[in-house]
Amino acid sequence: MDQAGAEAPQQLRPFCCEHSLLSRPDGSACFTQGDTTVLAAVYGPAEVKVSKEIFDKATLDVLLKPKVGLPSVAEKSKEQMIRNTCEATILTALHPRSSITIVLQVIHDSGSLLSCCLNAACMALMDAGLPMRSVFCGVTCVIDSNGEILLDPTTKIEKLRGNVGATQTHNLWLGRRCCQLNQAGSSVPPKRRLLFSRSPSTVLRSNC
Repeated sequence: MDQAGAEAPQQLRPFCCEHSLLSRPDGSACFTQGDTTVLAAVYGPAEVKVSKEIFDKATLDVLLKPKVGLPSVAEKSKEQMIRNTCEATILTALHPRSSITIVLQVIHDSGSLLSCCLNAACMALMDAGLPMRSVFCGVTCVIDSNGEILLDPTTKIEKLRGNVGATQTHNLWLGRRCCQLNQAGSSVPPKRRLLFSRSPSTVLRSNC
């Protein structure tokens, strides 16, 4: 599928989600955006190993499995980002001394993989019925040397724009009200924040 944002940088590729595709997990979802597809499964709350037990909240584990081969450093980095996001929204204090595991299987990667994993994880958590402070979603964007924002880039565009030294790739996560651009966990001044409307094809600047 061609990147729709190549001509209209503020458009997202078509996306869809299916729930309860797997019978063994407590919750599952398949999220597709463009040609990028991720299958997510949630297990728990369940019994936890004594070595991982936390007395006042649930232990959260995230496993990201690539399409082929074993997980690399890139997958481990994404696992940490997804874990941090999910841990901030799941009410883990309601299930102390238990385990919650999120398994993400990459079916196909055509770009914006991390945001697709975040969206799949959120849908699977909702399907599992786990208590959450709010729902969340992710959007990947590329900012070029001119400050122009390209939403939802494909793998081809990520590599093409990645060859430009001043280009930056950011992943955004959205809570109830607004989202904040961040790279490697660093905060960004409010003027760089983005507020997304309900329409998936538009993005609005905001100082929320």
